[in-house]
Amino acid sequence: MDHAADSLLDHFLAAIGVDGDRPEVALPRGGTLPSAFAVSDLAQASVGTAGAALSRFVSRSTGTAPSVRVDRDLASAWFALSIRPDGWELPPIWDAVAGDYAGSDGWIKLHTNAPHHRAAALSVLGVPGERGAVAAEVARWQVDELETAVVGAGGAAAAMRSVDAWDHHPQGRSTAAEPLVHLERTTSVGAGSVADATGEPGDRPLAGLRVLDLTRVLAGPVATRLLAGWGADVLRLDPPGWDEPNVVPEVTLGKRCAHLDLTSAAAHDRFLGLLAGADVLVHGYRPGALDGLGLGADVREATRSGLVDVCLDAYGWTGPWAGRRGFDSLVQMSSGIARAGMDAAGSDRPVPLPVQALDHATGYLLAACALTGLALRYDDGRGSRWRTSLAAMARLLVDNGVGTSIDGDGIHPLPPAPDTPVEHTAWGDARRIPPPVAVDGAPLRWDRPAGPLGTSTPTWAAS
Repeated sequence: MDHAADSLLDHFLAAIGVDGDRPEVALPRGGTLPSAFAVSDLAQASVGTAGAALSRFVSRSTGTAPSVRVDRDLASAWFALSIRPDGWELPPIWDAVAGDYAGSDGWIKLHTNAPHHRAAALSVLGVPGERGAVAAEVARWQVDELETAVVGAGGAAAAMRSVDAWDHHPQGRSTAAEPLVHLERTTSVGAGSVADATGEPGDRPLAGLRVLDLTRVLAGPVATRLLAGWGADVLRLDPPGWDEPNVVPEVTLGKRCAHLDLTSAAAHDRFLGLLAGADVLVHGYRPGALDGLGLGADVREATRSGLVDVCLDAYGWTGPWAGRRGFDSLVQMSSGIARAGMDAAGSDRPVPLPVQALDHATGYLLAACALTGLALRYDDGRGSRWRTSLAAMARLLVDNGVGTSIDGDGIHPLPPAPDTPVEHTAWGDARRIPPPVAVDGAPLRWDRPAGPLGTSTPTWAAS
């Protein structure tokens, strides 16, 4: 497969409004993850986009845009797993019921990692949570009908479609008509505000900036992890009782994580207080969900003038599925990616991407949106709203080309560098593989180890 990272980088930068003033971004060649799609190119280009956005942000205070370099193998490896536990094991990625099942007329994926999604799927099927029983019952269903039933019950599922079928599906057509990134400029923060600063000088370019994180697995947490690595104060908020143990050690690096029930009046007011002190808000609620909590766009803008408001959803912002629950693996099934992988591999079952590439690439794009929003605010004092979707990222990957066979030499598991400091996590000591991007003068490093959700108070760190 041709090295397409350069053209993908151009596409990403154009999507966030960067044209003639782009920094120098080096994308040296390296290995390639085995896939029918240009996954390693997507990884390198999306990471490079975030690096370029930081470089442009830094240039606002220094007058010079530092150079950026993205290691292709490391970018691919971070799309898989960055943490390397020492003497302990990460929880399984998937729940015992989750996975691909053959229906009477095709394949369907059930996403049951969240307890309420698992309960919804099992209630529709009317079987206990035992894989054999689930498979036997799914075999009796037409996959489109089962998908509709599970989603209608509050669950998460996706029937496997071909690229052509998705192109002709109402949601596929809607997504194709949307831009990869939608930008809207908003209110001014006011001249002389502290939020006009680009952070402290030196190698922590985002120091002094506050990021409020209302995201869950996986794209949003990837974005805020990166911002934390460049010095931002990231506060993640989750509902009480929520957990995602299979990814928390990977994505909470550098963050403080607190519980806050936004459905209660007291917590609602507490959130508005936090928002009033934030520079960036990153959220992954489905369209309309924050409005239902009394936290719609107008409220957010009135609470924090100049806010950089960055959001994503699964299936896009228009069309019949705009409000549908979704995850990377489900969007791969819907959009034709898993079917194209199956055909390229000559397999008799769905073949997904070798990593959760839609999530990770979207995460780095979200970080680039946040950084570009901060640079724009530095220029004119105005805030901005940004949105994208996993389905839009899938569209870009498919449009970049589908191989006729599984291609790639593989990315071998990469060890941490010998001088990597030990990360003392709540689960045990660990190390991280080297960062995938190097921005001259602004090395990625994290000041806090990964930790469980809900272990901090919902307050900003003392400045």
